[in-house]
Amino acid sequence: MAEPLKAPTGVRDILAPESARWQDLVNRFAGAANAGGYGLVIGPMFEDLAVFQRMGEETDVVRKEMYVFEDRGGRQLALRPEGTAGVVRAFVQHHPPIPWKAWYLATNFRYERPQAGRYRQHHQLGIEVLGTDDPDVDVEVISIASDVIAGIGLTRYALLVNSLGDGACRPDYDQALLEHVLARRDELCDEHQERAAENPMRVLDCKRKRCRDATRDAPRITDHLCEACKAHFDRVQEGLSALDIDFAIEPRLVRGLDYYTRTTFEFQHNEIEAAQSTICGGGRYNGLVEALGGPPTPGIGFGMGVERVLLAADSEGVFTPAEHRVDVFVVDVTGGAAARDITAELRRAGIRADRAFSTGTTNRSMKSQMKLADKSGAAHVVIVGEDEAAADEVTLRDLTTSEQRRVGRGDLLAALR
Repeated sequence: MAEPLKAPTGVRDILAPESARWQDLVNRFAGAANAGGYGLVIGPMFEDLAVFQRMGEETDVVRKEMYVFEDRGGRQLALRPEGTAGVVRAFVQHHPPIPWKAWYLATNFRYERPQAGRYRQHHQLGIEVLGTDDPDVDVEVISIASDVIAGIGLTRYALLVNSLGDGACRPDYDQALLEHVLARRDELCDEHQERAAENPMRVLDCKRKRCRDATRDAPRITDHLCEACKAHFDRVQEGLSALDIDFAIEPRLVRGLDYYTRTTFEFQHNEIEAAQSTICGGGRYNGLVEALGGPPTPGIGFGMGVERVLLAADSEGVFTPAEHRVDVFVVDVTGGAAARDITAELRRAGIRADRAFSTGTTNRSMKSQMKLADKSGAAHVVIVGEDEAAADEVTLRDLTTSEQRRVGRGDLLAALR
Protein backbone atom coordinates (compact mmCIF):
# COMPACT_ATOMS: atom_id res chain seq x y z
CA MET A 1 0.00 0.00 0.00
CA ALA A 2 1.33 3.43 -0.93
CA GLU A 3 2.14 5.83 1.87
CA PRO A 4 -0.78 8.23 2.45
CA LEU A 5 -0.15 11.73 1.10
CA LYS A 6 -0.65 14.81 3.24
CA ALA A 7 -1.23 18.49 2.54
CA PRO A 8 2.00 20.52 2.15
CA THR A 9 3.43 22.42 5.09
CA GLY A 10 1.63 25.67 5.73
CA VAL A 11 -1.72 24.75 4.20
CA ARG A 12 -4.68 22.89 5.63
CA ASP A 13 -7.99 21.29 4.80
CA ILE A 14 -11.15 22.93 6.11
CA LEU A 15 -13.94 20.43 6.65
CA ALA A 16 -17.49 20.64 7.98
CA PRO A 17 -18.63 21.94 10.40
CA GLU A 18 -15.74 24.46 10.35
CA SER A 19 -16.33 25.14 6.66
CA ALA A 20 -19.93 26.11 7.42
CA ARG A 21 -18.61 28.84 9.71
CA TRP A 22 -16.43 30.12 6.88
CA GLN A 23 -19.46 30.18 4.63
CA ASP A 24 -21.43 32.10 7.24
CA LEU A 25 -18.66 34.70 7.59
CA VAL A 26 -18.45 35.15 3.81
CA ASN A 27 -22.23 35.51 3.58
CA ARG A 28 -22.27 38.13 6.32
CA PHE A 29 -19.47 40.06 4.63
CA ALA A 30 -21.20 39.83 1.25
CA GLY A 31 -24.42 41.13 2.80
CA ALA A 32 -22.65 44.13 4.31
CA ALA A 33 -20.80 44.89 1.07
CA ASN A 34 -23.85 44.47 -1.14
CA ALA A 35 -25.84 46.77 1.14
CA GLY A 36 -23.27 49.50 0.42
CA GLY A 37 -23.39 49.05 -3.35
CA TYR A 38 -20.18 47.04 -3.66
CA GLY A 39 -19.96 44.47 -6.45
CA LEU A 40 -18.10 41.16 -6.30
CA VAL A 41 -14.78 40.91 -8.19
CA ILE A 42 -13.40 37.45 -8.95
CA GLY A 43 -9.81 37.78 -10.09
CA PRO A 44 -7.01 35.38 -11.05
CA MET A 45 -4.95 33.65 -8.38
CA PHE A 46 -1.76 34.49 -10.25
CA GLU A 47 -0.65 37.66 -12.01
CA ASP A 48 2.28 39.04 -13.94
CA LEU A 49 5.09 39.40 -11.42
CA ALA A 50 5.27 43.16 -12.12
CA VAL A 51 1.78 43.67 -10.66
CA PHE A 52 3.07 42.85 -7.20
CA GLN A 53 6.56 44.30 -7.64
CA ARG A 54 5.00 47.70 -8.18
CA MET A 55 3.43 47.53 -4.71
CA GLY A 56 6.92 48.22 -3.39
CA GLU A 57 9.98 46.12 -4.10
CA GLU A 58 11.46 46.78 -0.67
CA THR A 59 8.54 45.22 1.21
CA ASP A 60 8.94 41.81 2.83
CA VAL A 61 5.97 40.54 0.81
CA VAL A 62 7.78 41.18 -2.48
CA ARG A 63 11.35 40.47 -1.35
CA LYS A 64 10.82 37.31 0.70
CA GLU A 65 7.34 35.85 0.64
CA MET A 66 6.01 35.61 -2.91
CA TYR A 67 5.67 32.36 -4.83
CA VAL A 68 7.25 33.24 -8.19
CA PHE A 69 7.42 30.93 -11.19
CA GLU A 70 7.99 30.90 -14.93
CA ASP A 71 5.25 29.41 -17.06
CA ARG A 72 5.78 27.37 -20.21
CA GLY A 73 5.66 30.52 -22.29
CA GLY A 74 8.58 32.01 -20.38
CA ARG A 75 6.45 34.57 -18.54
CA GLN A 76 7.36 35.55 -14.97
CA LEU A 77 4.27 35.08 -12.81
CA ALA A 78 3.48 35.13 -9.09
CA LEU A 79 0.76 33.63 -6.96
CA ARG A 80 -1.34 36.38 -5.42
CA PRO A 81 0.13 37.42 -2.01
CA GLU A 82 -2.62 39.98 -1.22
CA GLY A 83 -5.88 41.19 -2.71
CA THR A 84 -5.58 44.89 -3.53
CA ALA A 85 -3.01 44.90 -6.35
CA GLY A 86 -4.99 42.45 -8.51
CA VAL A 87 -8.22 44.43 -8.06
CA VAL A 88 -6.44 47.65 -9.02
CA ARG A 89 -4.91 45.94 -12.07
CA ALA A 90 -8.44 44.89 -13.09
CA PHE A 91 -9.59 48.51 -12.68
CA VAL A 92 -6.78 49.76 -14.92
CA GLN A 93 -7.48 47.07 -17.53
CA HIS A 94 -11.29 47.27 -17.71
CA HIS A 95 -12.02 50.98 -16.99
CA PRO A 96 -15.22 50.58 -14.92
CA PRO A 97 -17.13 53.80 -14.15
CA ILE A 98 -16.01 55.63 -11.02
CA PRO A 99 -16.40 55.64 -8.14
CA TRP A 100 -15.88 51.88 -8.46
CA LYS A 101 -16.88 49.95 -5.34
CA ALA A 102 -15.75 46.33 -5.26
CA TRP A 103 -15.49 43.48 -2.78
CA TYR A 104 -13.67 40.16 -3.05
CA LEU A 105 -12.84 36.85 -1.44
CA ALA A 106 -9.22 36.03 -2.31
CA THR A 107 -7.04 33.00 -1.71
CA ASN A 108 -3.54 34.39 -1.11
CA PHE A 109 -0.13 32.76 -0.91
CA ARG A 110 2.92 33.79 1.09
CA TYR A 111 5.99 31.75 1.90
CA GLU A 112 6.40 32.39 5.61
CA ARG A 113 6.76 30.41 8.81
CA PRO A 114 3.39 28.73 9.51
CA GLN A 115 1.81 29.43 12.88
CA ALA A 116 -1.63 30.01 14.37
CA GLY A 117 -3.49 32.49 12.19
CA ARG A 118 -0.74 32.59 9.57
CA TYR A 119 -0.61 30.04 6.76
CA ARG A 120 1.16 29.85 3.42
CA GLN A 121 -2.26 29.70 1.82
CA HIS A 122 -4.62 32.07 3.54
CA HIS A 123 -7.92 33.71 2.73
CA GLN A 124 -8.90 37.34 2.70
CA LEU A 125 -12.14 39.24 2.41
CA GLY A 126 -11.70 42.76 1.14
CA ILE A 127 -13.21 45.97 -0.16
CA GLU A 128 -11.79 48.56 -2.56
CA VAL A 129 -13.17 51.94 -3.65
CA LEU A 130 -11.46 53.68 -6.58
CA GLY A 131 -12.08 57.12 -8.01
CA THR A 132 -12.80 59.37 -5.01
CA ASP A 133 -10.68 60.95 -2.29
CA ASP A 134 -13.69 61.93 -0.16
CA PRO A 135 -12.78 61.23 3.50
CA ASP A 136 -16.36 60.08 4.08
CA VAL A 137 -15.54 57.07 1.88
CA ASP A 138 -12.74 56.24 4.32
CA VAL A 139 -15.34 56.28 7.09
CA GLU A 140 -17.72 54.08 5.08
CA VAL A 141 -15.04 51.50 4.38
CA ILE A 142 -13.95 51.35 8.02
CA SER A 143 -17.55 51.16 9.22
CA ILE A 144 -18.28 48.13 7.01
CA ALA A 145 -15.32 46.31 8.54
CA SER A 146 -16.43 47.37 12.01
CA ASP A 147 -19.99 46.15 11.44
CA VAL A 148 -18.81 42.72 10.23
CA ILE A 149 -16.38 42.26 13.11
CA ALA A 150 -18.87 43.35 15.76
CA GLY A 151 -21.67 41.45 14.04
CA ILE A 152 -20.09 38.06 14.67
CA GLY A 153 -19.78 38.85 18.37
CA LEU A 154 -16.18 40.04 18.74
CA THR A 155 -15.65 42.63 21.48
CA ARG A 156 -11.99 42.41 22.54
CA TYR A 157 -10.45 44.39 19.74
CA ALA A 158 -9.27 47.93 19.06
CA LEU A 159 -9.44 50.08 15.95
CA LEU A 160 -6.22 52.01 15.36
CA VAL A 161 -6.03 54.81 12.79
CA ASN A 162 -3.30 57.07 11.43
CA SER A 163 -2.55 59.33 8.49
CA LEU A 164 0.59 58.92 6.41
CA GLY A 165 0.25 62.25 4.63
CA ASP A 166 0.81 62.61 0.91
CA GLY A 167 3.37 63.83 -1.58
CA ALA A 168 3.17 67.36 -0.19
CA CYS A 169 4.04 66.62 3.42
CA ARG A 170 5.52 63.12 3.44
CA PRO A 171 9.01 64.01 2.17
CA ASP A 172 9.71 66.32 5.12
CA TYR A 173 8.51 63.66 7.55
CA ASP A 174 10.53 60.92 5.83
CA GLN A 175 13.66 63.06 6.23
CA ALA A 176 12.99 63.71 9.91
CA LEU A 177 12.35 60.00 10.54
CA LEU A 178 15.43 59.00 8.57
CA GLU A 179 17.64 61.23 10.70
CA HIS A 180 16.11 59.71 13.83
CA VAL A 181 16.63 56.05 12.86
CA LEU A 182 20.12 56.60 11.47
CA ALA A 183 21.15 58.26 14.74
CA ARG A 184 19.98 55.08 16.52
CA ARG A 185 20.99 52.53 13.90
CA ASP A 186 23.06 50.49 16.37
CA GLU A 187 19.94 50.04 18.53
CA LEU A 188 17.86 48.55 15.71
CA CYS A 189 17.34 44.87 14.93
CA ASP A 190 19.90 43.31 12.58
CA GLU A 191 17.63 43.52 9.53
CA HIS A 192 16.88 47.21 9.92
CA GLN A 193 20.43 48.17 10.78
CA GLU A 194 21.16 47.23 7.16
CA ARG A 195 17.95 48.55 5.57
CA ALA A 196 16.96 51.59 7.66
CA ALA A 197 18.16 54.06 5.02
CA GLU A 198 16.10 52.41 2.24
CA ASN A 199 12.73 53.06 3.86
CA PRO A 200 12.72 54.33 7.45
CA MET A 201 8.96 53.75 7.75
CA ARG A 202 9.59 50.01 7.64
CA VAL A 203 11.41 50.45 10.96
CA LEU A 204 8.20 51.81 12.52
CA ASP A 205 6.36 48.74 11.23
CA CYS A 206 8.87 46.33 12.80
CA LYS A 207 7.43 44.32 15.69
CA ARG A 208 10.80 43.46 17.25
CA LYS A 209 11.43 45.00 20.67
CA ARG A 210 14.77 46.59 19.68
CA CYS A 211 13.20 48.58 16.85
CA ARG A 212 10.16 49.53 18.89
CA ASP A 213 12.36 50.79 21.75
CA ALA A 214 14.62 52.72 19.35
CA THR A 215 11.66 54.48 17.72
CA ARG A 216 9.62 55.10 20.86
CA ASP A 217 10.31 58.86 20.65
CA ALA A 218 10.48 59.03 16.85
CA PRO A 219 8.89 61.98 15.05
CA ARG A 220 5.12 61.58 14.52
CA ILE A 221 3.67 61.87 11.07
CA THR A 222 0.57 63.54 12.49
CA ASP A 223 2.81 66.47 13.56
CA HIS A 224 3.98 66.93 9.97
CA LEU A 225 0.69 66.82 8.03
CA CYS A 226 -0.03 69.58 5.53
CA GLU A 227 -3.33 71.46 5.84
CA ALA A 228 -5.10 69.29 3.23
CA CYS A 229 -4.03 66.01 4.88
CA LYS A 230 -4.88 67.33 8.33
CA ALA A 231 -8.37 68.36 7.17
CA HIS A 232 -8.85 64.92 5.59
CA PHE A 233 -7.79 63.12 8.76
CA ASP A 234 -9.95 65.37 10.95
CA ARG A 235 -12.99 64.55 8.79
CA VAL A 236 -12.29 60.79 9.10
CA GLN A 237 -12.12 61.07 12.89
CA GLU A 238 -15.29 63.15 12.96
CA GLY A 239 -17.13 60.55 10.87
CA LEU A 240 -16.02 57.61 13.00
CA SER A 241 -17.15 59.42 16.13
CA ALA A 242 -20.51 60.26 14.54
CA LEU A 243 -21.06 56.55 13.80
CA ASP A 244 -20.11 55.59 17.39
CA ILE A 245 -17.06 53.64 16.21
CA ASP A 246 -14.39 53.70 18.92
CA PHE A 247 -10.84 54.28 17.70
CA ALA A 248 -7.42 55.38 18.85
CA ILE A 249 -4.77 57.29 16.90
CA GLU A 250 -1.58 55.25 16.57
CA PRO A 251 1.30 57.27 15.05
CA ARG A 252 3.35 54.10 14.50
CA LEU A 253 0.72 52.57 12.25
CA VAL A 254 2.25 52.55 8.76
CA ARG A 255 1.09 49.12 7.49
CA GLY A 256 3.40 46.75 5.64
CA LEU A 257 3.11 47.91 2.02
CA ASP A 258 4.52 51.02 0.38
CA TYR A 259 1.45 52.15 -1.53
CA TYR A 260 -0.47 53.67 1.42
CA THR A 261 -1.11 57.43 1.70
CA ARG A 262 -3.21 59.42 4.15
CA THR A 263 -5.63 57.18 6.10
CA THR A 264 -4.35 53.85 7.40
CA PHE A 265 -6.16 51.64 9.90
CA GLU A 266 -6.05 48.27 11.62
CA PHE A 267 -8.41 46.25 13.77
CA GLN A 268 -6.22 44.48 16.32
CA HIS A 269 -7.52 41.74 18.59
CA ASN A 270 -6.34 41.84 22.16
CA GLU A 271 -6.13 38.08 22.76
CA ILE A 272 -4.11 36.93 19.75
CA GLU A 273 -0.32 36.80 19.73
CA ALA A 274 1.09 40.21 18.74
CA ALA A 275 2.47 39.03 15.39
CA GLN A 276 -1.00 37.84 14.34
CA SER A 277 -3.15 40.36 16.22
CA THR A 278 -4.24 42.30 13.11
CA ILE A 279 -7.54 40.81 11.95
CA CYS A 280 -8.28 43.55 9.41
CA GLY A 281 -6.21 46.36 7.98
CA GLY A 282 -6.06 48.79 5.11
CA GLY A 283 -5.91 52.37 4.06
CA ARG A 284 -5.81 54.88 1.24
CA TYR A 285 -3.49 54.35 -1.73
CA ASN A 286 -3.54 57.38 -3.97
CA GLY A 287 -0.59 56.27 -6.11
CA LEU A 288 -1.19 52.58 -6.79
CA VAL A 289 -3.33 52.99 -9.92
CA GLU A 290 -0.59 55.09 -11.52
CA ALA A 291 2.04 52.54 -10.54
CA LEU A 292 0.06 49.89 -12.42
CA GLY A 293 -0.23 52.00 -15.57
CA GLY A 294 -3.48 53.86 -14.99
CA PRO A 295 -4.33 57.54 -14.65
CA PRO A 296 -4.02 59.31 -11.29
CA THR A 297 -6.86 57.76 -9.28
CA PRO A 298 -7.42 57.83 -5.53
CA GLY A 299 -8.37 54.59 -3.81
CA ILE A 300 -8.98 53.04 -0.42
CA GLY A 301 -9.62 49.52 0.81
CA PHE A 302 -8.93 46.85 3.36
CA GLY A 303 -8.22 43.16 3.72
CA MET A 304 -9.80 41.04 6.46
CA GLY A 305 -8.05 37.76 7.23
CA VAL A 306 -10.58 34.94 7.46
CA GLU A 307 -8.28 32.73 9.52
CA ARG A 308 -7.41 35.60 11.87
CA VAL A 309 -11.04 36.57 12.43
CA LEU A 310 -12.03 32.99 13.25
CA LEU A 311 -9.02 32.62 15.54
CA ALA A 312 -10.19 35.73 17.39
CA ALA A 313 -13.72 34.30 17.58
CA ASP A 314 -12.34 31.10 19.10
CA SER A 315 -10.45 33.08 21.73
CA GLU A 316 -13.69 34.80 22.77
CA GLY A 317 -15.89 31.72 22.42
CA VAL A 318 -18.19 33.41 19.89
CA PHE A 319 -19.29 32.59 16.33
CA THR A 320 -18.85 28.88 17.02
CA PRO A 321 -19.31 26.32 14.22
CA ALA A 322 -22.93 25.48 13.58
CA GLU A 323 -24.03 21.85 13.73
CA HIS A 324 -23.94 20.17 10.35
CA ARG A 325 -27.46 18.83 10.15
CA VAL A 326 -30.44 18.27 7.88
CA ASP A 327 -34.16 18.88 8.44
CA VAL A 328 -35.49 15.52 7.29
CA PHE A 329 -34.01 12.04 6.97
CA VAL A 330 -35.73 9.57 4.67
CA VAL A 331 -35.75 5.90 5.73
CA ASP A 332 -36.68 3.58 2.87
CA VAL A 333 -36.74 -0.21 3.18
CA THR A 334 -38.39 -0.79 -0.19
CA GLY A 335 -35.27 -0.62 -2.32
CA GLY A 336 -34.24 3.05 -2.23
CA ALA A 337 -36.20 4.50 -5.15
CA ALA A 338 -38.69 6.20 -2.82
CA ALA A 339 -35.85 7.76 -0.80
CA ARG A 340 -34.24 8.97 -4.02
CA ASP A 341 -37.42 10.69 -5.19
CA ILE A 342 -38.52 12.10 -1.83
CA THR A 343 -35.13 13.65 -0.97
CA ALA A 344 -34.99 15.31 -4.40
CA GLU A 345 -38.51 16.70 -3.92
CA LEU A 346 -37.73 18.04 -0.45
CA ARG A 347 -34.48 19.68 -1.53
CA ARG A 348 -36.18 21.39 -4.45
CA ALA A 349 -38.67 22.78 -1.95
CA GLY A 350 -35.82 24.23 0.15
CA ILE A 351 -35.87 21.53 2.84
CA ARG A 352 -32.52 19.99 3.76
CA ALA A 353 -32.88 16.24 3.36
CA ASP A 354 -30.68 13.17 3.40
CA ARG A 355 -31.06 9.40 3.17
CA ALA A 356 -29.14 6.16 3.65
CA PHE A 357 -27.43 4.37 0.80
CA SER A 358 -26.92 0.66 0.32
CA THR A 359 -23.59 -0.99 1.01
CA GLY A 360 -22.68 -3.03 -2.04
CA THR A 361 -25.69 -5.12 -3.04
CA THR A 362 -27.24 -5.09 0.44
CA ASN A 363 -29.97 -2.63 1.39
CA ARG A 364 -29.68 -1.17 4.88
CA SER A 365 -32.12 -2.41 7.51
CA MET A 366 -34.70 -0.21 9.22
CA LYS A 367 -32.61 -0.27 12.43
CA SER A 368 -29.43 0.75 10.59
CA GLN A 369 -31.17 3.59 8.78
CA MET A 370 -32.78 4.90 11.97
CA LYS A 371 -29.34 5.08 13.60
CA LEU A 372 -28.15 7.21 10.69
CA ALA A 373 -31.24 9.38 11.06
CA ASP A 374 -30.38 10.02 14.71
CA LYS A 375 -26.79 10.95 13.78
CA SER A 376 -27.96 13.32 11.07
CA GLY A 377 -29.55 15.68 13.59
CA ALA A 378 -32.79 15.74 11.60
CA ALA A 379 -35.93 16.80 13.42
CA HIS A 380 -38.16 14.54 11.32
CA VAL A 381 -37.91 11.12 9.71
CA VAL A 382 -39.94 10.07 6.70
CA ILE A 383 -40.37 6.29 6.71
CA VAL A 384 -41.29 4.29 3.62
CA GLY A 385 -42.03 0.60 4.25
CA GLU A 386 -43.95 -1.98 2.24
CA ASP A 387 -47.27 -0.94 3.82
CA GLU A 388 -46.68 2.75 3.17
CA ALA A 389 -45.59 2.12 -0.41
CA ALA A 390 -48.71 0.03 -1.12
CA ALA A 391 -50.96 2.78 0.22
CA ASP A 392 -49.01 5.62 -1.47
CA GLU A 393 -48.29 7.04 1.98
CA VAL A 394 -45.36 7.71 4.28
CA THR A 395 -44.92 7.67 8.03
CA LEU A 396 -43.79 11.05 9.38
CA ARG A 397 -42.05 10.79 12.75
CA ASP A 398 -41.07 13.75 14.92
CA LEU A 399 -37.76 12.75 16.54
CA THR A 400 -38.08 15.38 19.27
CA THR A 401 -41.43 14.04 20.56
CA SER A 402 -41.45 10.49 19.07
CA GLU A 403 -44.92 11.20 17.72
CA GLN A 404 -45.71 9.83 14.28
CA ARG A 405 -48.55 9.72 11.80
CA ARG A 406 -49.30 8.46 8.31
CA VAL A 407 -49.76 11.06 5.58
CA GLY A 408 -50.45 10.76 1.89
CA ARG A 409 -47.44 10.87 -0.34
CA GLY A 410 -48.76 14.00 -2.02
CA ASP A 411 -49.38 15.71 1.31
CA LEU A 412 -45.83 15.32 2.67
CA LEU A 413 -44.63 18.84 1.93
CA ALA A 414 -47.70 20.43 3.51
CA ALA A 415 -47.34 18.19 6.57
CA LEU A 416 -43.72 19.15 7.05
CA ARG A 417 -44.43 22.84 6.69
